[in-house]
This record gives sequence, structure tokens and C-alpha cells, in this order.
Amino acid sequence: MPKRLLVGRPIRSALSSEQLLPKKLALPVFCSDPLSSNAYATEEILLMLSLGGLALFHLTWWVAGAVIVLLLVVVASYRQTCHAYPNGGGAYAVAGANLGRDASLIAASALLVDYVLTVAVSVAAGVANIVSAFPALVPHAVSVSIGLVAVLALLNLRGVRESGTIFAIPTYGFVISVFIMIAMGLARMAGGDTPAAESASYGIRPDHQATGLLLVALVLRAFASGCTALTGVEAVSNGVPNFKKPKSDNAANTLAIMGGLTITMFAGLTALALATHVHVVDDTTRLIGAPDDYSQRTVIAQLGAAVFGSDSILFYVVQVFTAAILVLAANTAFNGFPILASILGGDGYLPRQLHRRGDRLVFSNGIVILAALAGLLIWAFDASTTRLIQLYIIGVFVSFTLSQWGMIRHWTTRLRPSDGSLAPSRAARRSMHRARLINGVGAVVTGLVLIVVLVTKFTHGAYIVVIAMPSLYLLMRGIQRHYDRIAIETRPRPGGVTLPARIHGVVLVSKLHEPTLRALAFARATRPTTLTAVTVDQDPDETEALVREWDERQIPVPLKILNSPYRDITGPVLAYVKDIGTKSPRDVVCVFIPEYVVGHWWEQLLHNQSALRLKARLLFQPGVMVTNVPWQMGSSGAVQGRSEGNAQVVSAGGDLASDTPKSAVSR
Repeated sequence: MPKRLLVGRPIRSALSSEQLLPKKLALPVFCSDPLSSNAYATEEILLMLSLGGLALFHLTWWVAGAVIVLLLVVVASYRQTCHAYPNGGGAYAVAGANLGRDASLIAASALLVDYVLTVAVSVAAGVANIVSAFPALVPHAVSVSIGLVAVLALLNLRGVRESGTIFAIPTYGFVISVFIMIAMGLARMAGGDTPAAESASYGIRPDHQATGLLLVALVLRAFASGCTALTGVEAVSNGVPNFKKPKSDNAANTLAIMGGLTITMFAGLTALALATHVHVVDDTTRLIGAPDDYSQRTVIAQLGAAVFGSDSILFYVVQVFTAAILVLAANTAFNGFPILASILGGDGYLPRQLHRRGDRLVFSNGIVILAALAGLLIWAFDASTTRLIQLYIIGVFVSFTLSQWGMIRHWTTRLRPSDGSLAPSRAARRSMHRARLINGVGAVVTGLVLIVVLVTKFTHGAYIVVIAMPSLYLLMRGIQRHYDRIAIETRPRPGGVTLPARIHGVVLVSKLHEPTLRALAFARATRPTTLTAVTVDQDPDETEALVREWDERQIPVPLKILNSPYRDITGPVLAYVKDIGTKSPRDVVCVFIPEYVVGHWWEQLLHNQSALRLKARLLFQPGVMVTNVPWQMGSSGAVQGRSEGNAQVVSAGGDLASDTPKSAVSR
């Protein structure tokens, strides 16, 4: 089967422990997003500062330093979350346990929106690096991006451990190649041979005279864009259950490793970009002095060309691994989104189907939904990283802030137990005070950054996220109300369900053929209180032929003919069934519908359409049961034993004993 070829064989539930991840595989699975952000975080800072001209580039270090401090605080805070909530869920679990349902759903909606944007931004950024090396692919950026999203979804459908093994090589390849580039660049600088970027000789025409409040606004906007380096940090705390034991320790250690690698690479790339005088502008601006055919490459591409040379094999190695990890950074979301959606589905805030694992012990429905939404976003924004990134990180900092405030409440509750449990020891209290301080700093800092991001990015596209998050929150509340209402309506009554007084069987007949005879035979075998065959008179000649054949075969079931002046089938049958229920409210009407079973999708379009419409209407009638009686056609492949089945159907022609008249036709 194609599915087995692409996804692989099903995995038994008993083997779920073998799918758990060691740290060396968990790092590429859960941390590829924050690691990959080094490919564009520095570039985003430079792009924003370039709006004020080259004179503002000296502020790059201050902005980058603030991002690094923030990253340290967030990593330290989420390490606490890994230990406090080992069952995963991240900000949703923390906010739900400490701040209430509304806060948890706000955090969940922020994370879900952010995961979709993570896939779109990561893949678009990866394709941007691909076209930097191969400009001929520029017109096909959107189709290439959507194709890569589909490939990522397929890899994740094969299983967490298998995808982790596949993604390990690009992740570690990117880290190693970037460190080699930074080391060689710094070595050349130390030797007096500072490399120069291809854009170093070009100037930048400022859009604004950056002074006073405008300067502050540009710096804050650059800081907000640089904070993309923090995206994906929460994925580790969401996926703690996927780690090998000891789960919390391994997750916290993986976070620490990721933090160290990200900070080192970000600082190194920023230093190299400033030393080589990389100049970048947005899509609407041209560099002063650049030739007309100049196509601006990404910062990391310019650094690779400056350090290794544009024709060097190492330049292409850096570009290949950068493009690969940027695309695979979406894997962080492909792990985080399905896990969070599963938890929400189990709690009744999203469809229950998202809570179940698929054949490969992954949450397949969540993976497919994420891929579809990300592909739609890439198509809508033409795979533009600059446009997509303006929507980014708002959801991240909403979840960061709620998570940190939730952890403060968590430690406060632990320090002052009100449930009668023993107070913690002095050593434990010191540890909790330290943890609460870390989370307190994290809450204040991430809250301030959230305000900055909202203010600086709102008019540049972030308003879409501001609309999407409340919409998703309201959707989840609506789903919860629906499930709660269904639970109340379906709750067993104290006295149980009253047995029906009588059962009236109704067999729908269009013509007298073997499927109809099988339905009649099965209906008789159930021994209803009354049994009637019903046909709708659309063509008098066909109806007369049916009555004649009915009498000739001596069918032991009365045939009721319903008039239809407007040639409608559904209306007369519904009226007839409803009339039975009106006369006897405690009775049940069981409608037997013969149905073809075909093997090809196009055959389904040619058969069963009237039956499907009628069945859909009957299901809404109280006191009515609908029974499909299948007849397998040859194309279905289920023809084994057909001759035996036919022999039994023939007996419906009158050989079986019956308590109904041998032949009765009424109009």
C-alpha cells in the first residue's frame, strides 16, 4: 500500500518506550528551531537598524546583548518548568494548574498560532537560503516551500525517533559548519586579514532621520526582531514525556545545551557580521552603489562567501546545512503542535481525534493539520520571510509570560502549603526561593518584551496574530461547551432506557433485485412487530412492473406504494415514517436501506446517492433507526461466498415461514 511505503508499518503500543529520545536525538528534534534562528536573528536586527542608516549599526551589539540576556533568563526559567511539570504541556499545563482555565487557553492559543508560524517562517527562511545559492529557483520559492512542508509532515508521520535520526545530521552539520566559519573568520581577523562582505562597499539610504523617540522606536523594533532567537525554547518543556528517563533531568540538560550553543553562535555571527561590514536592507530598498543586477543574499550567505570565498566548497556546505536546518527547524513545531493539540483534545478543548495516536505512535491528525495551515500561510504571504516574521514571536512571548507567572504561583504554593502537607525543609525552601526568583525575573522581562513586540510589530502584520489568538480561544471554549452539553445529554438516566412497545420494520425498495431481496431477508430475520416494503411511485410504468414482479415472486411482505407528484423520493418516505411515529410515540421504526459496496471512488458517485440523502434526513428523526444492508459488487473484491449469500436471498421469495401475508400491495 502507498501509505505503508511512505509512512511505514504500524508500531505496537507495547513498543512505545522504544520511541523515547536520548539527549543526542532530542536536541535536533526539539531544539532545531532555536538553533536555526541564528541563521536570521542577526539579519533581522541589521534590517531594522538599517532603516536609520549605517550610523545605527554601532547599536547592534547592545541589541544583541539584550537578546542574549533574555535568552539566558528564558532558558533558566523553562528548566524549572521541566522539573515541575514532567508530564509536558509547557505553558498550557503551568497556566492551567496555577492561573486558571482562561489563562491556560490563552497560552494554548498563543502556542498553537506560534507553531504554525514557526513552520511557515522556518521553511520560507530555508528556501531563501537555497535561492541565495541558486538564484534560478527564485520564481519557484512558494512551490518549493509547500513541497518541503509536505516532506516534513511525511517524515514526522513515520515516528518521533525515526524523524529525530534523520534530522540529527543537518542539525549537527549546521552547528559544526557555523562554528568552523566563526573560528576561521576570527582567526583571519586576529592575523590582520579581516574578511570583507560583498555588500561592505555599498551604502544605505536611511528611511528616517533616527533621533529622539524615533531612534528608541527603531532600536526597540530591532530588539523585537532579534527576539526570534528565542522561538522554540518552550518546545522542550512541552515534550518532556518523549525523553528517556530521567525525563525531567534529560529535558532540562537538553535545554541547557541548546542555550549554550545558541548564545555562542548568535554572538559569533553578530561579531563576524559587524567585522565584515555586512549591509542589508529590506525588499523595498536598494543599497547605494549596488549594480542594477545585484541580488542581496542573506547575512549568513555573505559571511560564508567572505570567509571561505563564493566558489569554495565550504561556502556551499554552510549554505546547504543552513537551508537544511532552517527547513528542519519546523520539526520543532511538528513535535510541539501535535503534543499540545493532543493534550487539548484530551481535555475537551479541541476535537477528540487529535488526542489519539496514529499507526506510528505519533499524533497523525495534528501533524496533518499543522502542515495544511502552514502551507496555506506560505501561499498567502508568497514565502516571504520578511513579511512572515512580522507575525512571529507574539505568541511566543504571550506563552512565555503566562508560563513564568504560573511558575511563580507554583513555587509560592509549594512554599506555603495549605492542604495540610508538611512544610518543605530549609534546603528545599532555599531552592524554591531561587527558582521563584528566576521565574519572577523571567515573567517581568518577557512581559516587557511582549509589550515591545506588540507595539513595534502591530502595524506591520502582527495584528493578524492578535486577531487569530482570541479567535482560537473562542473556538476552544465553544468546543468545550459542545462536549459538556453532549455529556449532559447522553448521561444515563436513573431508570435506564425504556424498551420500545413495538418495532416497525420498513424496507426501502427501488426495484426488485438481489440487494433488495437480501434486505428483505435480513429484515424478516430480525422479526419486527410489523414489516412493510416501501417504494415511491416516480414512473407509473416502472411501478406497475414492480408490483407485477412482486406478485409473481409471491414476496411474503406487503408492498406500500407512496405517491410523489413532484418525483421526490426523500419527502414521501420521511412523511410515511413520521406518520408511524406519530400514531405510536413509544414505538420504534427501523428502516432497512439496501446499499451497493463498490471498489472505486468514481463508482460511489454513480450509486447510493438517493440512499445517502435519505439516510442523512432519517438520522434526525426521533424514534427512527437506520440499518444499511450492504451488497458487495465485484469491484469491491469482497465476492467470496457470493453464491451462498445468493442462495439465502432467494429464500426471501416466499419459502421461509412468515407471519405476514404472502402478497399485499397498497397505495
